[in-house]
Amino acid sequence: MHIRRLPPVLIDRIAAGEVVERPAAVVKELVENALDAGASAIEVVVDGGGRRLIRVSDDGRGMGPDDLALAVERHATSKLPDDDLLAISTLGFRGEALPSIGSVARLSISSRPKGAPHAFEIRVEGGILSAPRPAALGGGTRVEVRDLFFATPARLKFLKSDRAEGMAALDVVRRLALARPDVAFTLVHEERGPVTYPAHGPDAGGRARRIADVLGAEAGRNLIPVDGERGGVHLSGLAGLPTFSKANSLSQYLFVNGRPVRDKVLIGAVRAAYADLLPSDRHPLLALFLTLDPREVDVNVHPAKTEVRFRDGGNVRALIVRTLTDALAARMPRTAATIADRLVALARPEGGEGRLPAPAARPFSYRPAESVPAGFHDWRESPARPLSLDDGADDGFHLPAFARGAQAGFDLGAPSADARAGEAAPSALDLDRPLGAARAQLHETYILAQTRNGLVLVDQHAAHERLVYERLKTALERDGIARQGLLVPAVVDLDPAEADRLAERAGDLARLGLVIEAFGHGAVLVREVPALLKDADVSRLVRDVAEHAAEWDDALPLERRLLHVAATMACHGSVRAGRRLRVEEMNALLREMEATPNSGECNHGRPTFVSLSLADVEKLFARR
Repeated sequence: MHIRRLPPVLIDRIAAGEVVERPAAVVKELVENALDAGASAIEVVVDGGGRRLIRVSDDGRGMGPDDLALAVERHATSKLPDDDLLAISTLGFRGEALPSIGSVARLSISSRPKGAPHAFEIRVEGGILSAPRPAALGGGTRVEVRDLFFATPARLKFLKSDRAEGMAALDVVRRLALARPDVAFTLVHEERGPVTYPAHGPDAGGRARRIADVLGAEAGRNLIPVDGERGGVHLSGLAGLPTFSKANSLSQYLFVNGRPVRDKVLIGAVRAAYADLLPSDRHPLLALFLTLDPREVDVNVHPAKTEVRFRDGGNVRALIVRTLTDALAARMPRTAATIADRLVALARPEGGEGRLPAPAARPFSYRPAESVPAGFHDWRESPARPLSLDDGADDGFHLPAFARGAQAGFDLGAPSADARAGEAAPSALDLDRPLGAARAQLHETYILAQTRNGLVLVDQHAAHERLVYERLKTALERDGIARQGLLVPAVVDLDPAEADRLAERAGDLARLGLVIEAFGHGAVLVREVPALLKDADVSRLVRDVAEHAAEWDDALPLERRLLHVAATMACHGSVRAGRRLRVEEMNALLREMEATPNSGECNHGRPTFVSLSLADVEKLFARR
């Protein structure tokens, strides 16, 4: 078989297969062109999920008839003035998008440069180009793509529903809108009303407002600013609190020199930064912007330009991990801002919900009215009277004889905690602290603290679990974890596979203070435990560690695997729910939480406390 040259139209369609995967890819290419043209306002119209129509209009610099003719030729671009592929400062540069789109769809481009007397239009249908002709357009550029993939109908079979394709186009616009808060965006498609993002400033405040526009005010309230620099690379943006996490990573918006990317190095660095704060099946919401010398990053490794390659990926990863870790650890302890809002919403009675149920009618014996002293309320007439009444002895209170027996019906027993609000006045110094002064313990599980302007409810087990974990981490980094020898070594029976797995990792576990050795078939012998966990149930601890070891990824660094085990150990060494605490113990726990990084959430990503301001409390009781 002889070698031959492919026809130009077929070459364009092959290129289109790399660049134009779906309608959202067309939207991405056209919006990026508009941004590179200096647009301050962009409108995107999508019909039929992008199959029937994609229209992108902008108010950028525009093009004349000669430029229009070149724009639809392969490898023609205005974005490489110095022909230097190592210094890419624009979103597009290949010169493949428009000719590739024109080869598989009906493409029309109308454009008018600023100051030009009128606009010109050019059309491309299935790769066939028409000459430029006059058109009506106020300014900028309007690109219309109709009947996408009509020239390659096989590609249509691989598209999803109109709704799914439309949502993918919306996600593209959202990402580009986050990258450029100084540009106004409008998206119109049949699935919903127009989505408009007004222009803001290019500074940090503008980014925060744009994030609130795109991701919602709820997300904006649960993001903290991050800023750091290392080795000539600058990182800025907003990162979500661990207590405001998602079930997938689709809400992670990453940008390199203003270009939205989905890079494995960046995603892995984010996962490492949140590893101690979130379980493996939860993901943070964030928008991070990396700025570095264009020569230090290769944006030409993927036809769609969604992946990049860093010259020094280790430096970038270290910057992201350190900056996020410091930002999350340095913040004043707080949980997701939405928790209080949701509590208020749930407590608000609507349509009778949330109200006390009406008491059931029940018979009672009624004494003659003359037996009740004048002016005294007869409790027996109340439908809420006690079910069981005992005649109590005279206890010194001057109550009428018929009312004494009623008091036993209201006896709720001893308080459920040692700490009660009336026992001692809270310290003024403690009231001014972030987590306040302990006033009570509820159900032997939750600590109720009072602050100067509200109250805090703390989950004692979750909070202490985080504290123990941070102590283990600190000891591991400093000089190793102190061990406590068992007077009688404990024998723990396990599944034979689990026992073998633990025995293989005995050296690693010893670094964490857990000294074990194989003991026959399907058992291990525990000789020492971490001193912090000396009161833990040794058998239960070892079984949990064995289950966790089955999920170890040997590709993870050793330190990360050890920290995973430390998190499991911390759960066993923490104050358990159901244990009564004295006021001094509760206040000590609160003070240690304030001094410990990441104390706003436990090792599993759950909040350790909920804060309610007085305003929140007043909303609960409809005072405001």
